[in-house]
Amino acid sequence: MNTIATFVLACSVPVALAAPALAHHSAAAFDTQKEVTVTGSVTQYRFANPHVYLILQVRKADGSTAAMEVEAGAASVLNPLGFNRNSVAVGDVVTIVGSPGRNNPDTLMLGRDLYKRDGTYFPLNIASRSVYAARNDIATSIAGTWFSPRTEFTTFLGGARNWPVTDKGKAAMASVDPRATTQKDCIPVGAPALMFYPVANTITVQRDRVVMKVDWMDSERIMYLDGRTHPPASDTFLHGHSVGRWEGDTLVVETTNFKEHPIGLSTSLPGSIQKRVTERFRLGQDGKSLIYSGVIEDPVYLTRPVEWSGQWLYRPNMPHSNEKCDLEVARKFLLD
Repeated sequence: MNTIATFVLACSVPVALAAPALAHHSAAAFDTQKEVTVTGSVTQYRFANPHVYLILQVRKADGSTAAMEVEAGAASVLNPLGFNRNSVAVGDVVTIVGSPGRNNPDTLMLGRDLYKRDGTYFPLNIASRSVYAARNDIATSIAGTWFSPRTEFTTFLGGARNWPVTDKGKAAMASVDPRATTQKDCIPVGAPALMFYPVANTITVQRDRVVMKVDWMDSERIMYLDGRTHPPASDTFLHGHSVGRWEGDTLVVETTNFKEHPIGLSTSLPGSIQKRVTERFRLGQDGKSLIYSGVIEDPVYLTRPVEWSGQWLYRPNMPHSNEKCDLEVARKFLLD
């Protein structure tokens, strides 16, 4: 295969890219009903949050060469699926399958699957298949590294669309602009949606606190177990202030003192300083899952408290990407 290889567009083939990049903006810039296959040499590659992107030098059907920019998912999201910083290097010849840009299909695409010249496969999208084989690890407590599957995240967000919202909440949901989301400023979605992101989440249990490090936009939550009370209501924090207690082997956490947040309740619903979240973390009977459930209250945006429940999978050997959110990358595709 030549270093600069053939550029093929199979535009008539529909492709499903569910929740395309779990992005800070939507996939509206791409025609996800069409499939594009591009082969070329990698001239630029950046493994970053909230997007990985590559630029390929390709040869088109008329013999001319052109650059194709490929937007992929976030480093933190692709890492659990098997794509990491060392998966690709400048100079590699790769074939990428995905969706073309609506306005500039010859120069931009949303990547889904990547194949190297030797046939090695790597995922580029939250909906892509993982390269990891399932293991049979068993946990003995909630401590360790956990992973929320994509289906749990989409189920949570799907449920949030049916929550009982106030008139103010309805107005906010009706005027959502995916380009204005705080994630373009490296400010993550609020809990509990944050906790369902399909990234590595490591729980450390200490005598006086439980620390949860979520591999998404440098998120870390501390649940204090030392009997302290919440600070004055005027003291607010991005992830709120959390105090917890053990009920048998279940960790119960109450979080208040949240900052106002444009996506504090879900990716389309704000959160106010009156938001209160009660969470329960319990090891599943099989030792392979963690049951995560709770109640959200926010009288500014919700007419009544709402409940949720989901499961995380035990992944003790899953590494964190350790990639901080890059503002330049976060805003890179907003004008596409």
